[in-house]
Amino acid sequence: MGLLTKDEYKAIAAGLDLPTAAFIDGAFRPAASGKTFESINPATGEKLADIAACGPEDVNFAVTKAREAFDDGRWSRLHPSERKDVLIRLAKLVTRNARELAVMESLDSGKAIFDCETVDLPETIHCLKWHAEAIDKIYDQVSPASDDHIAMVVREPIGVVGLVLPWNFPLLMLAWKIGPALAAGCSVIVKPAQETSLTALRLAELAMEVGLPRGVLNVLPGGGAEVGEPIGRHMDIDAVSFTGSTVTGKRFLQYSAESNAKEVVLEMGGKNPAIVMDDAENLDRVAQHVVNGAFWNMGENCSASSRLIVHKSVKSDLLERIAHHAKHWNLGDPLDPETRMGALVSKAHFDKVCGYLDQAENIVLGGKAENGFVEATVVELPGNDVALAREEIFGPVLSVIEVSGFDEAIGIANDTDYGLCAALFTANVKRAIRGARGLRAGTVTVNSFGEGDITTPFGGFKQSGFGGRDNGLHAHDQYTQLKTIWIDLADDADEAVD
Repeated sequence: MGLLTKDEYKAIAAGLDLPTAAFIDGAFRPAASGKTFESINPATGEKLADIAACGPEDVNFAVTKAREAFDDGRWSRLHPSERKDVLIRLAKLVTRNARELAVMESLDSGKAIFDCETVDLPETIHCLKWHAEAIDKIYDQVSPASDDHIAMVVREPIGVVGLVLPWNFPLLMLAWKIGPALAAGCSVIVKPAQETSLTALRLAELAMEVGLPRGVLNVLPGGGAEVGEPIGRHMDIDAVSFTGSTVTGKRFLQYSAESNAKEVVLEMGGKNPAIVMDDAENLDRVAQHVVNGAFWNMGENCSASSRLIVHKSVKSDLLERIAHHAKHWNLGDPLDPETRMGALVSKAHFDKVCGYLDQAENIVLGGKAENGFVEATVVELPGNDVALAREEIFGPVLSVIEVSGFDEAIGIANDTDYGLCAALFTANVKRAIRGARGLRAGTVTVNSFGEGDITTPFGGFKQSGFGGRDNGLHAHDQYTQLKTIWIDLADDADEAVD
């Protein structure tokens, strides 16, 4: 399906019926308090809708309904093939509504429609289908016990799960979490980011249309203090899977410790290095990868290549090529398919990114920021000890650090609180393997930028997160419990004492 024109996307946007209420127990409902908050189009500053602002009372109600659904087995005890059928139907219905969802996502987040159409929606659909197909292909185990025993190790759904989403990939991160959570048989409470609630609400409605039972998927828009913290502290939520900032993620550990010791899986920030050595082949291609890694989704990406650690002998040539390719990452109306970089998600985040730009002393490319839009920017740094090198900016800012050798590059790459992703560009196979082994990151790419794909686990080291992984079969682990069933087969007659 090809891209439409700007005018056609504008027409779709004008005709959208935006969801505004919380989705609990199979129906849209206003917040118990009656409160709402404004959903703002970050590209224009205009209000899109007034969204239900949920609170603790709504969390309690949703958890009660989710627990009822889990305990009576309407989803948790369905045959795996039946759960698979429902999720495949959901993927098909999302496909039929993909264009509407892409436009809704662009309006709500400021993302370029080009990315929504070509990346976010196709990967969302693929993720739902992949986990659906995996449901009846994950086997339990039998341990090597004696002839008088059988020991089975079985997976069971963990129960009611809180899924707390970020605002940078609202629909795709929703799929990353509900795909394996629903596949496992859990009931879920989704808290979308307050900035980007629309597509999660719409997908919940689509899930009901394809036969997902009431109470299994609930979506509660609202603030962190009003919804996120009550989810983290709730005594009847069995696990929380969180994607977002490191500061907020750490709070969920505190909430868990102070409530029911629920399991917590964290996927948090990154300050990801792209190392380019003096023997890197085809600097033009390297520059394309670096630019894509730094500026894709306006740099609002936890795996963004925000630090370029480059050998001094190739730095000048590489920066020249980066400048050439960065020219194609134009700012503009997110609903224009020619636009590659839209608006940052909110005024508050725009101001944060501008604060980092104010600290930059040597901007070699870009640097302009106005009305929520920030140019693709390259900044040369004197070393790895300044804020631009150490703190996650989450904007289209590439920091450049010069090095003289391989060991120095690896040392600087690892000199960070984070460890989510890293990239290494070199033509030397031994150096590539040594570097990939030595880099303290959950995903290391060689001669490319990327995150792997749906088949590979995604998560980080250090303060980038722990407790589990998104994507791959490993993602199912965070939504299941292992149970040992020990069966004694000994014949009572054989054990009788004469």
